[in-house]
Amino acid sequence: MKKIAFLLILSLFISCDSDKKKNETTEQNSEQKNEQPNILLIVIDDQGYADFSPFDNYDTYDTTVSSPNIARLGKSGTVYSQAYVTAPVCSPSRAGIITGKNQFRWDKPASWGPGLPDDIKTLPEYLKEAGYHTARIGKNDLGQNFHKNDVREYPLQHGYDEFLGFSAHAHDYWLNSQSIKDRTPDPYGTSALLGPLMHNMSEKSYDKGYLTDILTDESIDYLKREHDKPFFLTLAYSAVHHLIHEVPKKYLDKYNVKEIANYDPDSLVTFGNHKPGSYSAYYDKYSRVGAINTDDLRKYYLANLNCLDDNIGRVLDALSETGLDKNTLVVFISDNGGSPLTGANNAPLTGGKYSLWEGGIRVPMAVSWPGHVDAGKIEKRYVSALDILPTLTKAAGIATTDKDLDGISLLDPKEERLLVWKWQKTWAARQGKWKITNAKENHWKSEPSAQYIAPIRDDLTLKLFDIEADPGERHDVSAQHPEIVKKLQTEYDAWCDANIIK
Repeated sequence: MKKIAFLLILSLFISCDSDKKKNETTEQNSEQKNEQPNILLIVIDDQGYADFSPFDNYDTYDTTVSSPNIARLGKSGTVYSQAYVTAPVCSPSRAGIITGKNQFRWDKPASWGPGLPDDIKTLPEYLKEAGYHTARIGKNDLGQNFHKNDVREYPLQHGYDEFLGFSAHAHDYWLNSQSIKDRTPDPYGTSALLGPLMHNMSEKSYDKGYLTDILTDESIDYLKREHDKPFFLTLAYSAVHHLIHEVPKKYLDKYNVKEIANYDPDSLVTFGNHKPGSYSAYYDKYSRVGAINTDDLRKYYLANLNCLDDNIGRVLDALSETGLDKNTLVVFISDNGGSPLTGANNAPLTGGKYSLWEGGIRVPMAVSWPGHVDAGKIEKRYVSALDILPTLTKAAGIATTDKDLDGISLLDPKEERLLVWKWQKTWAARQGKWKITNAKENHWKSEPSAQYIAPIRDDLTLKLFDIEADPGERHDVSAQHPEIVKKLQTEYDAWCDANIIK
């Protein structure tokens, strides 16, 4: 009897201990499930639609693209083949990403520089309030108040705890030192910018190094720090923006193009009306077809993209090495379509940067979040960069109550939604498969590179396209469907009447 009693007690103890461990495991899983994810937002500059290797048919248009690390995001997450930004140029597009709102709500001219009003809440502000440590590394471009650190547009003034980068459209890839700034007669352009990077409320000079590598190194240092709270890191590369020829030699050799001498303040380089020896003269000379022929321009672009891809791979490796990849939500997006002036390829889309044709506003985008986002999936429903803010705030457990948000969570799709665009004198709207637009090309009347696909008609008349059947916008069907034209124009006008700040 004593033996039986002992066995019964032992059995009860084991059962209780097993239940206890099971409950502990359940609680741990529940905590992991409810844990706020780290967030890495990678924004790149001017990548061509056909230059995004995670797309299942990208190699239909060009087999020379080498971006295996960007492709890793496609394998680990979901790729969006119909993702739109809110504008075809950097500043307004980035304003839309960071606010979840169409920037022309407050920027009535629909300009290059929408700025950031005090009363428009930003993504880093939402996340900081929810306990995140927030950092931005790279390009900061909201179109106004460049180079200043005491204005709303500066990252530390709209929610970021740390910033290292530049506040302008572009920055030289090689010339990042105080000494070059001191020797240059015009170091403060909006695009033609060189010299030290802005670092919090001061500057940081780099006597050596390549900008894309520097931004990666600084990001990896940030990821490897001890964090006592979840982090939100925006890594905003300037690649593959002008100056497209500035690439480390090993990549130039790979694509068989020569090095072009870096800017030298003592040179007498002239271009247009720029002052001899100015950086603006150098920048403009190499920002278009002419000094670089169109065949070489494509090769420089591919070299620049290949270098960018290697750097993204280093960041993804750092996530894996630190174990952060298991609970980090990664979003990858280009700020607008590929530029007609850099050799980017937007096929099969018409146009590119600077216009509301599909090539200007439909962009590469991928989202990876282990256990939450489907891996290896190509999502073909249309979405918007506006959806990034509500997606990330929802993932962080933040309830946004702003009724004026134009984005919706990517985790809660909505069919047949209305998307609207306003850019200078042009506008567009999409609902379902239909897109209406008066898009007119605008790439400074410069000769485009060979990859550019010209529009079927280059004027401000209204055009209607079935984007599902005709993503290249080659067949205007407005005459066949006047009722659709009227409906979409009415929808667009009603949205503007209700939402644009008077």
